[in-house]
Amino acid sequence: MNSKIAYFDCCSGISGDMVLGALIDCGLDIKVLRKELAKLPVKGYSISASKDERHHITGINFCVRFKDSHHHRTFKEIKTLISRSSLSQRTKGLSISIFETLANAEAKVHGCKADDVHFHEVGAVDSIIDIVGTAIAVEYSGIEKVYASSLPLGSGWVNMSHGKMPVPAPATLEILQGVPIAKSIVASELTTPTGAAIIKTLAEDFGSMPHMRIEKTGYGIGDKNFKEIPNILRVVIGKGEACPERLLVLETNIDDMNPQIYDYLMSRLFKKGALDVFLIPIQMKKGRPAILLKALCNENKKDMLMNIIFKETTTIGIRSYEVDRRCLERNIKEVSTPYGKVKVKVSEKDGKLINIQPEYEDCKKLAEKKNIPLKEVIDMVKRYSSQAVNKK
Repeated sequence: MNSKIAYFDCCSGISGDMVLGALIDCGLDIKVLRKELAKLPVKGYSISASKDERHHITGINFCVRFKDSHHHRTFKEIKTLISRSSLSQRTKGLSISIFETLANAEAKVHGCKADDVHFHEVGAVDSIIDIVGTAIAVEYSGIEKVYASSLPLGSGWVNMSHGKMPVPAPATLEILQGVPIAKSIVASELTTPTGAAIIKTLAEDFGSMPHMRIEKTGYGIGDKNFKEIPNILRVVIGKGEACPERLLVLETNIDDMNPQIYDYLMSRLFKKGALDVFLIPIQMKKGRPAILLKALCNENKKDMLMNIIFKETTTIGIRSYEVDRRCLERNIKEVSTPYGKVKVKVSEKDGKLINIQPEYEDCKKLAEKKNIPLKEVIDMVKRYSSQAVNKK
């Protein structure tokens, strides 16, 4: 079955409050959120979710109000606090992972061990609620995979417990190593350390929206109101669809080579990672018969396979271009028949059976062993395979 995925469009940046606002706008009941957060041994706060708008786009402004904003906690204390709660194991694990992302970044900045990091801004009650609340929301929304756009960081200065710091904050930069960054014209902090840690921990990949069938959209409203852009975080939730693979085709025309070499060449290309290799008879200028050699491969195999083709053939030039490939979901199963066990390749789409194909070599061995026609073995294996698969 296709997994439920969420795409975070961080065109205006991301913060913990905006994440929860967007997920509530997608249908998360705030009563459920309150009930689950009450399992944490944290007091002195309240949460609210109200309709708001930025640049005429309506969404949810999530807010945490608390009595003491200067309560510091170490990462070790926060792990204990979450671990000893009665939250689900998935929520606990995800919450601690997000805090660990923050702790490792802060430890790098301040030159200490992660467990000893004192979270000043992020250790306050509001950020504990944001992070654990996000983990609760992801679980209760049934989200299995998360993707995100590139992140704008903003510019200017931000007030922190250490004084004024240039945007982005040092911890934010550490967290976002390896993450694509988008240019922004807004002079403000757009991606907070908490927001960066949440999306870095959740997202499997960053870039354009993945292939999906859209079910819900939600908008989390940021507190600030920018003139240049709407301060919103958009979340799109839906069912993931099979994404085409981006592959390369290598090809060359050969009209002057001993044809005995092709078998050896194809074997070498397959061994070195070619996904497919085939030959097409063609006719070139002056009526010369020739062979069009084609090899399908991943980008990282391009240079290796090109070198093999140059060394093993008479060609002096190879073309390459990108192609998309879509494949059915495939797996190998072993089926029992009156003549013995045979492997079959079962192909499915969206959980539905599309095709059953017996493995040729297994069928060949049975035909030779039992001295019966190969086509009869193949037909028998298909019949038993269909019965076995349909029973399941």
